[in-house]
This record gives sequence, structure tokens and C-alpha cells, in this order.
Amino acid sequence: MSYLGIGVSPGNVPVHHGSNLKVIDKRVRIIELILRCLILGLAIIGAVLIGTDSQVKVIFSIKKEAKFTDMKVLVFLVIANGLAAAYSLIQVLRCIFSMIRGSVLFNKPLAWVIFSGDQLMAYLILAAVAAAAQSGVISKFGQPELQWMKVCNLYGKFCNQIGEGIASSLIVSLSMIALSGISAFSLFRLYGNNGGKSNAR
Repeated sequence: MSYLGIGVSPGNVPVHHGSNLKVIDKRVRIIELILRCLILGLAIIGAVLIGTDSQVKVIFSIKKEAKFTDMKVLVFLVIANGLAAAYSLIQVLRCIFSMIRGSVLFNKPLAWVIFSGDQLMAYLILAAVAAAAQSGVISKFGQPELQWMKVCNLYGKFCNQIGEGIASSLIVSLSMIALSGISAFSLFRLYGNNGGKSNAR
């Protein structure tokens, strides 16, 4: 990807572009930084909401405690949020560093690493959210055909907090999908620049 109007040729030699491309680069970089900061914050919030959730109910003089570890899908979601937060922190630092320097040579191998990482995290968090949402629906409405009771009728507070964590994770997954589009644009534009240079020859 180019920074402040500077692209990269196959030999990592800066190639200057017009002012319009400089504006596009700046806006894309700002949007990317905002999205990564959003993902970082919401992934942490989602992991904390789910990971710290518990509720104790007394049923027939027996104390029953609901914890997120009772549902393996919630454990998976907490881990996915943790990975998304850690990955986003690394990328936020990279974005800030590149903006401070003002110009960074962005080669194809690095672009592929970022693109692949964004794709992997998008699929991971989306799969975790989908699985947790399905379990949440069953907990909320039950499954009469299988005689599964409505757990949320007993553990209302627990389910509400889990729902907030899933909602936060859903925003994370949507943001990761948007970031995947940005990183794909950044990657394949390098090939476009190279193609344009080859044609100019």
C-alpha cells in the first residue's frame, strides 16, 4: 500500500502518485486505524462481559451456579475475542508507527501477511459469534422437541450479560470483515501499480 502518495515497485523503490491518491491513502489509513481501535476495545469488552459472567440460583435447596465455562462455545468466543484483541493491538501499533513516519515501504510479502491475518481473524470471530448466537437462542427459547428447557428463565441476569458480550463480538466480526476488504484493496492495488508501470514501459 502507498503512504502519502508513495507506492512500491517490485524492487521496493518508492513511486510517486498524484494528489488524489495521497488523499485516498490518508483516508484509508485513518479508517483502518479507527476500525482496529474499535475492534480492540470491543473485543476486550466482549471477552470481559462473557468471562466474568456468573449467576447463582437456589433450586430445591441446592445452589446452582451458571458460568461461561459451562458452555464450551462461550469459552471459544472468549478465546476468539482475546486473539482478536491481541492481533488488533499489534496492527494498531503498526498503523500508528506508519503514520508517525509518514512514509513506509509496503511490500507484497507484508501486504499478504496483513491480508491473511485479517481474513483469518474475520473467519475465526465470525464462526465463534455464530456458534454462540445459536446456543444463545436455544438457551432463550429452549428446544421442545428435544425437551431442552429455557435456561434463561432461571438465569436471566447471566443470559443478559452473555447477550451483551455476543452483541459486542458481533460488531467485532463485522468490523473485521470491513478490514478484510481494506487489506484486500491495499494488497491488490500493489499489483495494479506494478501492472500500470509495466504497461508504461
